[in-house]
Amino acid sequence: MVRAKGMTPFLLLLLISPFSTTTASNTACPTNIPDTTDTCISSSQENKLVPIRREVYGDGRIFDITHRYTANMPSFGSENGLGQFLQFPEKIKNGSMVNVSEMKMVTHTGTHVDAPGHFYDHYFDAGFDVDTLDLEVLNGPGLLIDAPRGTNITAEVMKSLNIPKGVRRVLFRTDNTDRRLMFKNQFDTSFVGFTQDGAKWLVENTDIKLIGIDYLSVAAWSDLASAHLVLLESREIIIVESLKLDDIQPGIYSIHCLPLRLLGAEASPIRCILIK
Repeated sequence: MVRAKGMTPFLLLLLISPFSTTTASNTACPTNIPDTTDTCISSSQENKLVPIRREVYGDGRIFDITHRYTANMPSFGSENGLGQFLQFPEKIKNGSMVNVSEMKMVTHTGTHVDAPGHFYDHYFDAGFDVDTLDLEVLNGPGLLIDAPRGTNITAEVMKSLNIPKGVRRVLFRTDNTDRRLMFKNQFDTSFVGFTQDGAKWLVENTDIKLIGIDYLSVAAWSDLASAHLVLLESREIIIVESLKLDDIQPGIYSIHCLPLRLLGAEASPIRCILIK
């Protein structure tokens, strides 16, 4: 568990101030990925048409924390997963000149971001959609922390984490990751999330503006509306849900998340990476 107590001034400076990184070459092989038949090929196989799907890049410094979209991934309220979301109106095999796919799914599917209009209709009407979200908040230094297990993120939990003032971006890894809920097709209401008092404590006692969590909702099932309302009311906090945080060490990273510019949409799929 990452605790703020004992954190050196140098580490705090990294969290509070922007910093630059460089990118190394891609050499990492993929980790074990459910629902795929992907293979890491050796140099002797490079001439074969075998795709490599990676979770880690740049000699182990760049982590993709976005869930891969599959028909079996969980979808809010569904017992059977997302289902077939890609269609091909044009296929070379059917005589077309090109392959063309089209996609249909809820914007809150998989790793995604919420805009203020998700729970506030007057914000929705005023145009506070995903195109208005601040990219400065969505990109910069932040913490990946392990939340206490066996509990939702309450005010007591938030207080115990001792997150320093000045830290603007925090990704919360919870029991959701341990239980691999994002790799099960059935939506599970027992997921861990913020309670109303936990959300209120965060708003009133921290400088956090980006919250990331590892299941489809930042708010616990019991406080689904109330915790969202607390977090989104100021329009200053951005919520990123369904992050893939397994097999990554807690600590300080450069966080980079980019949503689609969907005019009028209250949510968007988002690609997020961590750079160590």
